[in-house]
Amino acid sequence: MTPVAVVTDSTAVLAGRGSVTTVPLQVVVDGVSHTDGTLAPGLLAQSMRRRSPVSTSRPTPHVFLEAYERLVEQGADAIVSVHLSSALSGTVDAAASAAVDSPVPVRVVDTQTIARPLGVAAEEAAVLAAAGADLDACEAAARRVTAASEVVVYVDTLEHLRRGGRIGGAQALLGSALAIKPILEVRDGAVQPLERVRTAGRALGRLEAICLERAGRIRASGATLDVAVHHLDADERAQTLCEHLAASLEEQPRVVELGAVIGAHVGPGTIAVTLAPRFES
Repeated sequence: MTPVAVVTDSTAVLAGRGSVTTVPLQVVVDGVSHTDGTLAPGLLAQSMRRRSPVSTSRPTPHVFLEAYERLVEQGADAIVSVHLSSALSGTVDAAASAAVDSPVPVRVVDTQTIARPLGVAAEEAAVLAAAGADLDACEAAARRVTAASEVVVYVDTLEHLRRGGRIGGAQALLGSALAIKPILEVRDGAVQPLERVRTAGRALGRLEAICLERAGRIRASGATLDVAVHHLDADERAQTLCEHLAASLEEQPRVVELGAVIGAHVGPGTIAVTLAPRFES
């Protein structure tokens, strides 16, 4: 165990860089609670298409405290706890509450992002921790990633975001004509409207163009670009978009199925492209 341990939550998409402990959220479908990661995304999509009641819940402070105490028992002297945006979940609050009772210092990072950028932030901190970096440096590494990350999203409908209370500034689009397809982004930690187009095909074309433009900004910082195409029950569209991005980028994007907790709030048919800088090898 390194002196600084890194914790994240199950909405993070990890790629196996560094040692990161994950604390799971819960998704509730038809009154049955599932630990995030145990419910197949395809089954979630089927339930949502049937309009089954779906909700999510954060980990409790007690669950976080247990995770912190286990890491201390394994030799950790300090912990960086890196989590999804506080505007989208109470997970940060639960982690911060547990940090008060932790036997070692815990720095809780509200990344103001989700999915793969959250995972990259945790992994960057973990890579530095493994190299012997102190708590300040590990926290700073996570914050540096998320400050420059991008999340751009196409959803088939805003209804799931509205029901789950995560619609943010995209609320303004609810009165739009049914034919309008929204492109959204996560900005300042919340879901915000970016563009409106008239067909799904045009939406995906704009998603590609926006991401290519923003990728150039991140690459200009000298960082390695991490690109992921996330989806819920839209594998064919995601694969096509991934191929188009790969043809224009130096980096190889990868396709990732959205987990149940994020999927529960955006719904089937969602495509999201995430861009995150990696500063550590």
